[in-house]
Amino acid sequence: MTADSDLDQVASLCERAQRILFVTGAGISADSGLPTYRGIGGLYHDADTEEGLPIEVALSGRMMAERPDITWKYLAQIEANCRGAGPNRSHYAIARLEREKARAMVFTQNVDGLHRAAGSTEVLEIHGNLHRLRCIDCESSRQVEDYRGLAMPPACPRCGGRLRPDVVLFGEELPMDGLRRLEDALASGFDLVFTIGTTSVFPYVAGPVWWAARMGWPTVEINPGDSQVSGIVDVRLRICAADAFAELGARLGW
Repeated sequence: MTADSDLDQVASLCERAQRILFVTGAGISADSGLPTYRGIGGLYHDADTEEGLPIEVALSGRMMAERPDITWKYLAQIEANCRGAGPNRSHYAIARLEREKARAMVFTQNVDGLHRAAGSTEVLEIHGNLHRLRCIDCESSRQVEDYRGLAMPPACPRCGGRLRPDVVLFGEELPMDGLRRLEDALASGFDLVFTIGTTSVFPYVAGPVWWAARMGWPTVEINPGDSQVSGIVDVRLRICAADAFAELGARLGW
């Protein structure tokens, strides 16, 4: 149970901070009704695909190269289940803090684009964006609202080559320019770091929180469950992100 004193403390940290980093995961978008791949309520909880493959195999870079029809089939399923979802209170609150502060940067694992849709501009989508398609052959790219009307697998309208979403599939490397951008941002300094809706199992997701702890920057976790960084953050709000920002907004006079 999150105590009022914890919420008061986080609101006070937000009031004083001018440079805030938000590290976000699937939990922040769950409040918009978006499903996860795995976990309770996930699209593939305790089940493999129709081909008998773990979803991590179906959505891998190797499968995209060898059987793009399989990878696209499940990308399209995920996109269809996410279609129509919009930003929630958490996304809008972060965008508002960006307008009010000297800097508010979002480092997100999510590929749904909801932070940008809410108005955030400094967003580092380390896993890419499901609605940005790029051609493997001619390297052209385009933005799509959804996958309706696309052949499966789709062809590039420019060269007829192979299209894929501009996302990091399982087994693929993270974009080095994105990691460098995060490193540069951490080197420039923050005075408050949030981790929201992520278990932080990947080192590059937990890294900013560990960095903040070493630098003495205050850290806040918003997550109903435990994560890999729960033991090192300064304040834990054990509630969902939308409820947390409703409480914080009331305390900040929103």
